[in-house]
This record gives sequence, C-alpha cells and structure tokens, in this order.
Amino acid sequence: MLLRRRHLLLAAGAALGALPPPGGARAERRSSDPGIVFPAPGRRDWAREVPRLRIGVLGGENEADRLGRYGPYRDLLERTFEVPARLFLASDYAGVVQAFAARQLEIATMSPAAYAAAWIETNGGVEPILCTEEADGSISYVAVMVVRADSGITSLAEMRGRSIVWSDPNSASGYLIPRFSLRRQGINPDQYFSRTGFAGGHEQAIVAVLQRQYDAAVTWASGIGDEAQGFTRGALRSMVEKGMVDMRELRVIWRSEPIINGPTTVRADLPASFKEDMKLFHLALPRAHPEIYRQIERGGGAGYREVTHEQYRFMVELRREEARERRRRN
Repeated sequence: MLLRRRHLLLAAGAALGALPPPGGARAERRSSDPGIVFPAPGRRDWAREVPRLRIGVLGGENEADRLGRYGPYRDLLERTFEVPARLFLASDYAGVVQAFAARQLEIATMSPAAYAAAWIETNGGVEPILCTEEADGSISYVAVMVVRADSGITSLAEMRGRSIVWSDPNSASGYLIPRFSLRRQGINPDQYFSRTGFAGGHEQAIVAVLQRQYDAAVTWASGIGDEAQGFTRGALRSMVEKGMVDMRELRVIWRSEPIINGPTTVRADLPASFKEDMKLFHLALPRAHPEIYRQIERGGGAGYREVTHEQYRFMVELRREEARERRRRN
C-alpha cells in the first residue's frame, strides 16, 4: 500500500513538472534560465582523474542510427573539454548498467528504470544530474500501448487473450511501469495476455507489431503534441522521422500515468567539477547546438533540468518490488 501511495505521489509530481527539491534545497537550474552559458573550450583540471570520457548509449535502436545521432554529440564533448571521448553502444539497457558497475563509463542518459538498476548494482555508485524537460515544461513522459490500426483492437479490454511484447526488462515505459499499472487495475499481466516476450528495444517492439509477430507493444512517448506525428518526442516520433513507421499504421490503446524522465547519469565518485561541467554543457546545449540536442533527445523539448536521486527513489523501490514478484512467480 505504501508503494502504491508513493507511485501516485510520483505521478502527481511529474505531471506538475517536478517533485520539489528535498529538504528545502536550492531550486533546480533549467536550460531556460538566464545566464546559462555553454562551457568555453579547454582542458579541465578534472582531466587528470578523467583522462577519457566514455559515454554509454542505451540499446533499442540499430547501431548505425545511434552512431548518426550521437556522433556529433561525442565530437562536441571532445572538442569542448579536450579529452578523447568514446561511445559505448550497448546491445540492450543492461549493457549500460553493467558498464557502470564495472566503472567502464563516466556518463550516460538512461531510462529511470535503468538508472535504478545501476544504482542498485553499484550500491549507490551512480548519480543523476539532469533530465529532459518537455515542451510544456513538465519532466515526465508516458508509456503507450500500440496495436496495428487494422487489428480491430481498440481498448485494453480487447487485449485479453492476445499477445504483447515488452521492449526491455530494464525499461520503465517498456516493461516495469506498464506491468505495475496493470496490476493496480487488477490485471495480472502474466495471465491476462496469451503470450509475452521481450523485443530487445523499443524500435524492435514496434516492428514486431507491424510484422504481426505480436498483437501489441509498449513503448515511450512524451504524451504531448500531435499523436499522428508520434508526439513531440519518443520512440514513435524517432521512427516517424526516419520513415520507419507511419502512425496511420498504428493505434494507441492505452497510456500510463506520467513517469519522470530518465536522467543523465554520472559515476558518483567523479570530481564535483566534472559533474558541474557536464551539467553546464547539457543545460546550454539546446540553445548553443540545437540540432545536436534534437538528435540525442529524439525530437523537440525545452532542454534540461537538474534532478536528484530523491526523485528516482520510487523507481528503485519499484525495481525491488518487481524482483520480489519475479521470485514469487518462480
């Protein structure tokens, strides 16, 4: 019961834009704040402890597309801080979690569930510094369930006895939140659907529906903007822009409550000056380099906002709850 109450609190806070800073801490800086300036080029003192910048990139999209989206971002980091930067393209979400645990990454933008997994795996050895702010000023997104438009399925009720594919076991929108939300509605996802599986990523899940391998998939979307264009941001919007899908082929039949956006995450043991430079780089990125910002965020938004671990504590609890559910099922 306590966990459910905390979920509702998180959803309400995300819907309003952010949970308040804990303990009366200073207000979070935002990309839209006056005085946010892109860092001047030059090698920093922290480079003695961080001689190279290893950047994790979650799976769920083919490697060529990830390289195309993140290559200019990597190059800009390298030019700005004058340290070599390398992309670590994980095959799935777990790859980035494991790389943080092995101290093989300095920074990555993660889903909230993947961040929670990394925090648990490293015993608090990772730290969130920023998350994306949506075009309407919120810092939340939603999970959506999609089916083929010609499937005849128009509601969650009509999914009983049908098949569904989850995006990734470490995805909030593609697995954890839909399962938790369905259980709150009295639906046991392991019994309600005839068949379930993992696609290996958000794009793969949507493709599996388009190819009639599954009746439905769950993925992430900003939840705002034109649904016919895949919303303002998210996996659907990215696929529309790449010509991989026409939204007329799909129907959204269910949306979750708001989920706090995933954080840009760093190792907690890195110098404070490094963390501050990473914050300023990203906070100023939308205005200084808008196309690089749009590419790495898969669509438009209002920039970034500072966050703390307290805003993701619920997701840590949710992962532990899912682990207990899995042990009971087994």
